[in-house]
Amino acid sequence: MTTDAHPGPASASAGTPIEIAFSPCPNDTFVFDAWAHGRVPGAPAPAVTFADIDITNGMAERGELDVLKVSYAVLPWVLDEYALLPCGGALGRGCGPLVLSKELGLDLTGRTVAVPSERSTAYLLFRLWAAEMVPGGVGEVVVMPFDEIMPAVRDGKVDAGLVIHEARFTYRNFGLHNLADMGRHWEDTTGLPIPLGAIIAKRSLGEETLRHLADTIRSSVRLAWDHPEVSRPYVQEHAQEMDPAVADQHIGLYVNEFTADLGEDGYAAIRGLLTRAAAEGLVPPLGPDALAFPFSS
Repeated sequence: MTTDAHPGPASASAGTPIEIAFSPCPNDTFVFDAWAHGRVPGAPAPAVTFADIDITNGMAERGELDVLKVSYAVLPWVLDEYALLPCGGALGRGCGPLVLSKELGLDLTGRTVAVPSERSTAYLLFRLWAAEMVPGGVGEVVVMPFDEIMPAVRDGKVDAGLVIHEARFTYRNFGLHNLADMGRHWEDTTGLPIPLGAIIAKRSLGEETLRHLADTIRSSVRLAWDHPEVSRPYVQEHAQEMDPAVADQHIGLYVNEFTADLGEDGYAAIRGLLTRAAAEGLVPPLGPDALAFPFSS
């Protein structure tokens, strides 16, 4: 698997740069633009790596880098070393992963399904959904970068694909059908928002630095909201050939009030997902203070 990983701009702040990895998707570049370009006063200098979510999930499990954008589904494996930051991630309503196929109404029993990461929240939501809705079980699960999934379904390399990000807006361009909306199923059965991507930071950085990082990310989000035109070049530079209108839709859906602060509903959604998944034996159980920020008391 390949990754588009390379250093990004750093601020002029003194000190050792904070090593951070996030995706080149519009929501992440929008959120981190101000910090990456030194426009957050007093923020630590970031050394940015761009990487697919499957790569950053693996980085977290290996304890690489200081700050990472990861799937909420990977938290049970990494929270001993990393703390969940209360801001900067992707969580919301009407923004869940979709299962797509060329054939309308395809029965997924025994079918090959492409997914963006075996430790992704999308795949965890899919497994919870399939346990209820595909009692015969799906067939082979193939992991591939999220931007390769729709072409693979279109070209018949796999029977169906679990997609995230802007695929929600573009799948019809590939002649594909929406078989099921994982987020809608989650919201209908729980009433909670959908937890997708988390921002985590190493506990070894210390409480003061963790709080500073959270404040920095919140400031970066608010600056992006206040001056969206300033972030546009950074967003488009890393969005490859994405239509700017689609990039704007992407940002509008995935950057919301939960990005600025998880709040009670956000934490309830995260714990609800991981508690349910643990009950199904899909992830290790969380400790009672595992999500506490910055440290459990």
